Formats: sequence, C-alpha cells, structure tokens
Amino acid sequence: MSTALANYNGDVIAWANEQARLLRSGQFSQLDIEHIADEIEDVGKSEQRELQSRLIVLIAHLLKFGFQPERKSSSWIHTIKIQRVDIAYAIKKMPSLKTNFSDDEWFSIVWGKSKLLAMNEAGFDFEAFPESCPWFFEQIINPDFWPKA
Repeated sequence: MSTALANYNGDVIAWANEQARLLRSGQFSQLDIEHIADEIEDVGKSEQRELQSRLIVLIAHLLKFGFQPERKSSSWIHTIKIQRVDIAYAIKKMPSLKTNFSDDEWFSIVWGKSKLLAMNEAGFDFEAFPESCPWFFEQIINPDFWPKA
C-alpha cells in the first residue's frame, strides 16, 4: 500500500496536505488521483447536505408559523430570516445548487424531514400537515412570504 493511500485511510487531513504539496511541486505522477476525485465530489455533496439541512429547518419553522400562529415567537421569525439569508447566499455563490429544487425525490425527502422536525418541535401529528409542500421554492425563500393559518 502506498504512503498516500495509507494516509488517506488513516488521516485524511495529512493525506490532503500531502496531495496539495505534490500538486504545488508538480509531482503529478505521485498523486492519489482516485481519492482526489472522490474528495472533489464530496465537496459538492457537502454543500448539498448543508442546503438540505437549512431548507428543512426553514420549512419546519414555516410550518410551525402557519399551523400555530398563536405560538409564533421572535425566535421562529429569526430562524426563518437567517435560513432564508443563508440559503440565498449559498445559491448566489453556487447556482448549481438550484438544480436540487427541481428534483422531486430530493424535495420530497426535504418535505418529509421538515414535517418530522415541526412535529417533534411543536407536538403536531404527522398527518396534520399536507402530503406535499403547499409552497413553491420561490415562496419559501421569499423574505416577504409568511404562511397564513
């Protein structure tokens, strides 16, 4: 087993630093190409997971806001605003993230997790929420959109 592979499997940070050193010094034949490709792909996956996580929190709070208007709190409003800003910024910096929103399977997972989170935090029954998201993505991230009860 090569040193690069041993580092990758045991200490990915040391491996990454070694790969960067090899790239900068032009020692391309010594690069661990397969694992470098994996890591590059994972960067995109990490950004997608963060977007998904932020969207789940945002939608869960929109659900609570719309379904429990009497319990609406400044922390809910603050969370909604922060998530919208962070999602908009991520999309501005990485426009390809928007392709996720046209993926019905991806959005279905987001919607299901959002309902579970809202259910857990607000004490709703899962069935209290619509089967599919009642809002378009543009509404969800629109700072002027607030669901009605």
